[in-house]
Amino acid sequence: MTDLAIKVEGLSKLYRIGQREPYRTLRDTLTNAFVAPFRKLKLNPNSEIRNPNGSSNPQSAIRNPKSDTIWALKDVSFEVKQGEVIGIIGRNGAGKSTLLKILSRITEPTGGYADIYGRVGSLLEVGTGFHPELTGRENIFLNGAILGMKECEIERKFDEIVDFAEVEKFIDTPVKHYSSGMYVRLAFAVAAHMESEILLVDEVLAVGDLGFQTKCLKKMKTVSEGGRTVLFVSHNMGAVHRLCNQCILLDQAGIALEGSTEDVIKFYVSQGMINRAEYIQACNPEKPINLRRVRLVTSCGETRSEFQYDEECQIAIEYEVNQPISNCMIWAGIRTAEEVWILGTTDCDVEESMLRHREAGYYRTAVRVPSRWLNSGRYYVVVGIMKNTPVISYDRVEAVDFTILDVNTPSRLRSGQNRLGVLQPFLKWDTKKEYFSSQDSVST
Repeated sequence: MTDLAIKVEGLSKLYRIGQREPYRTLRDTLTNAFVAPFRKLKLNPNSEIRNPNGSSNPQSAIRNPKSDTIWALKDVSFEVKQGEVIGIIGRNGAGKSTLLKILSRITEPTGGYADIYGRVGSLLEVGTGFHPELTGRENIFLNGAILGMKECEIERKFDEIVDFAEVEKFIDTPVKHYSSGMYVRLAFAVAAHMESEILLVDEVLAVGDLGFQTKCLKKMKTVSEGGRTVLFVSHNMGAVHRLCNQCILLDQAGIALEGSTEDVIKFYVSQGMINRAEYIQACNPEKPINLRRVRLVTSCGETRSEFQYDEECQIAIEYEVNQPISNCMIWAGIRTAEEVWILGTTDCDVEESMLRHREAGYYRTAVRVPSRWLNSGRYYVVVGIMKNTPVISYDRVEAVDFTILDVNTPSRLRSGQNRLGVLQPFLKWDTKKEYFSSQDSVST
């Protein structure tokens, strides 16, 4: 018997910009969901390749793509063995979600095929398969049926699903009244408790809070340790690094690299394939001073927005003084996604003379965020220019964001999840063993 869970060969998907995928009725989806667990998926194995205009010419879609078409995937091939946990990473538009939609039978490929050996559970979009007018209870049964679960299986797992989703008080409330967090908790709970051999998860954890994300990662870890196969799409490199033993990097509709998770993430970071690392603003001569550019750079001057735990990060700021100005400061603040401010700093903290007077000209400055200081996670940088007396704000922008990866973190600092707190400094402990003899005891 084969030890493969998924085999993808030459998989391609061509979209015509502005054209929608063929509409599927709920009946079609339910019928397909019930039949799917009993068959091996084989999509367009060799012969017919459909192009977006509906014809079945096997060559026209690939050899003569028009200017209003785009390849979401092109000639992608890989294999996944049973029990493997594979991370799929890449910047927006690389084809990650398209790949999982094809494997989940939501969309058909333009070319190539995929063989799937086992029952598939997928969580691709928040609330997929939910009906807003139905209650949480009713949607568990509906969503479970769409995923291919039998009614008896759903009934057996019902209490576990509700407990995991933490929606017991609202289980008989229509889900249209749920928050996005409640939606994703319930959707993930149904998919995670499905007794499938393969679980496909696409960046839905970004919706939940930190506690729920940790809970989901633990659940997927348990699922993988039970011998089930997991394909995990995420922009959270820390989560990918902790959960996945192998990784695939998609770029420009194809595979740029596959291998060990640590090697692929390091390559991803080193190539600067991340967004939001730079902010540029036009000159405004009507202001006496204005912000021009903000970048996140390494100690070598490379622009990127993901840094390993042991790397120094620099916030490089450029601004223009259009006319001499006094009592002015450049400031930068770092906060978390939960709006917790970590610090605020100004260029006058060290160079007090800058507060007194600045001549006209173009200036560059940088503030260093030390290595081995921030906990793994995502952070936002706000940069501004303000005058002290009178108080005037010339600029204030959420310029860039960056992620500290749980990569190159000493193994003794890792505990399967983030340590408590925003900071994770590498502090020194001074421990001494004291020896006491019986003569040192206090007499009475």
